[in-house]
Amino acid sequence: MTMTLRPRERLLFEGADWDFSTLQRIHDACEEIALGELGLDVYPNQIEVITSEQMLDAYSSTGMPLFYRHWSFGKHFAHHETFYRRGMRDLAYEIVINSSPCISYLMEENTATMQTLVTAHAAFGHNHFFKNNYLFKLWTDAEGILDYLDFAKGYIARCEERYGEVAVERTLDAAHALMSHGVHRHAGKNTLDLRQEEKRQQERRVHEEQMFNDLWRTVPVGKAKKTGDIGLEKRRAALGLPQDNLLYFLEKSAPRLQPWQREILRIVRHVAQYFHPQRQTKVMNEGTATFVHYQIMNRLHERGQISDGNFLEFLKSHANVVFQPSYDDRRFSGFNPYALGFAMMQDIERIVTKPTEEDRAWFPDIAGRGDAMAVLRDIWANYRDESFISQFLSPNLIRQLRLFHLYDDPEQTEGVLVSAIHNERGYLRIRRQLSREYDIGWTDPAIDIVDVDLAGDRRLLLQHIVMNGCYLQEADMKLVLQHLADLWGYDVLLQEIDDSNTVAREHTASPRKIVQ
Repeated sequence: MTMTLRPRERLLFEGADWDFSTLQRIHDACEEIALGELGLDVYPNQIEVITSEQMLDAYSSTGMPLFYRHWSFGKHFAHHETFYRRGMRDLAYEIVINSSPCISYLMEENTATMQTLVTAHAAFGHNHFFKNNYLFKLWTDAEGILDYLDFAKGYIARCEERYGEVAVERTLDAAHALMSHGVHRHAGKNTLDLRQEEKRQQERRVHEEQMFNDLWRTVPVGKAKKTGDIGLEKRRAALGLPQDNLLYFLEKSAPRLQPWQREILRIVRHVAQYFHPQRQTKVMNEGTATFVHYQIMNRLHERGQISDGNFLEFLKSHANVVFQPSYDDRRFSGFNPYALGFAMMQDIERIVTKPTEEDRAWFPDIAGRGDAMAVLRDIWANYRDESFISQFLSPNLIRQLRLFHLYDDPEQTEGVLVSAIHNERGYLRIRRQLSREYDIGWTDPAIDIVDVDLAGDRRLLLQHIVMNGCYLQEADMKLVLQHLADLWGYDVLLQEIDDSNTVAREHTASPRKIVQ
């Protein structure tokens, strides 16, 4: 075997050590390949080096560089730190922020090879996906998110000074409990210009105090009127019901909230909306970034800019990233999004460049197209996890990953049913069932506010449409419903509607009396 000696003057670095000039060379070399060869389109990059302590802190506050204070962040910090210090958990090599400029945080403990990998992965892979995927274009404001977080942090700090930390944390606790039900899930809502939120907050406070208080002052309290006195449809229309964005409804309509509490609900739901596209694109986002870093690192090695030793270090780390434990492995906890995403990206590249007859039958639009990057860039821009898997998971990859669909019927006492095998019908079923695992419309509880008893005790009525026989988990449901009642200020009733469109279960909560 012959070894190819690489000229020392062409290497970006030698060994494991690096400095900031090395990081600049690494970034420029990655950028040349990402933009020139892969055709990526990215936000300007801002790369920051942080310590392990700072990385733990970023873990605790959902990875955001500017964030308001909350007791739960400290709890998460202690949890992550304990496992890290005991050697029971590694930290991520990087954290990347969907903003413009795109901010990539690199751990100072990383070797030069790892700094190259994470620069390619985050500053170009994730960056391209953030800028071009339709969900991020539709729902997020990359230009304004950092300014908005700065405003939110300052606003909540001022609320703590004026109204007390206990009152503010109580509101934040309730808002966080409802955070997953605080997003607009359907197109048609305009993306907010978050940079103008501080100015608009002042205008909202004056307007809402005038309009809102007058509205609720005119609502009678006492004995309920007859149903005909207030038309059901008219009442619902006036309050914008049904409404699945619970935080939005409470912000606009809860009768007892103070203006500062409404603004906190607005802040929490804006943060929830920011993360909404990321929840729907975990496999695609990580698969894109992993595919991009794999391409860039290979090209750097081919061009003689990374030594054989450093490239072997990269391959070891890459193999760890895309490792998928088998179902009977103690480490198994579902699909590794890096592994599944990367495998699908590579498989699409194969279909586009070296298709089989099976590929041509299943993917006639892309099989044999020749330009793999053009196809991948189009997919990265126009799909989310659910649609990506339902359209591009191939029979070849199903066989390679040894996927089957098993159905465990609760009424059967013995065994499970193998409902899909490796044939045409089985491939379709496996693909459909796996895609559902990434469809938040299928996995998240569908809960709507459907009515308010304006003429009586102002009880709030919610309905949960039971999907696939899955009812709400009792303990968590009671805690969240209590937070909802506290924010609403009156009783709440949650009905669970089964497949026969009848009320299968009912849950109630009353607001707690707050002792100041």
